[in-house]
Amino acid sequence: MFLFRWIRRTLMLIIIVALIAPGYAVSKVWRAANNPIVRSADVIVVLGAAQLDGRPGDALEARLIEAKRIFDLGLAPSIITVGAGAPGDRTTEAASGKAWLRAHGVPAKKVTAVEEGRDTLVSTKAYVELMKKRMVSDVIIVTDPFHCQRAMTMANDQGVVSTCSPVQTGPNTISQSGYKYLLREAGAYLVYITVGRRGVQVSDHLPGADILTKVVP
Repeated sequence: MFLFRWIRRTLMLIIIVALIAPGYAVSKVWRAANNPIVRSADVIVVLGAAQLDGRPGDALEARLIEAKRIFDLGLAPSIITVGAGAPGDRTTEAASGKAWLRAHGVPAKKVTAVEEGRDTLVSTKAYVELMKKRMVSDVIIVTDPFHCQRAMTMANDQGVVSTCSPVQTGPNTISQSGYKYLLREAGAYLVYITVGRRGVQVSDHLPGADILTKVVP
């Protein structure tokens, strides 16, 4: 009888957690996307997205536009672009981002390209390593709205203080990306805070997980 009660209570606890956890993750992702807090920082980081032979795709260009906007406002004195290339690419997300910023009036000495990372965690570790070498600790992350919560959580876990300035244009704004992106990011965030922090990593680039880097030709 005791064993039966224990099994029943355990199953009920699992069911309750399974119902509550997704709602919690959706709430966190939604709140971060819709109520961004941006303050002055040491550096702006542009997280990578797809590029086409050196030309930023629509998602990446929207991030670069937002990074330039807040750079011009004086919220940070420099910009880091981050992201490696896909297999077969002749250049990287970081390099194409830096080239775009230079072409649009940001001084070359103010932009550093960190050509590492094909997913959020690897990219985060790469730019945080550079920040620590520079002995700075406050970052504004520029990415898509529903990506903000996970990107900030990963940055904070690596020992820096982060805020997020979500894109205001492009295919991944709140109005354009819709509930699929929200649910995908809520799932990715939940996976990260449950097993990702314990060393089990899931890439952003699994089959069918191309929302973050989608390109409109």
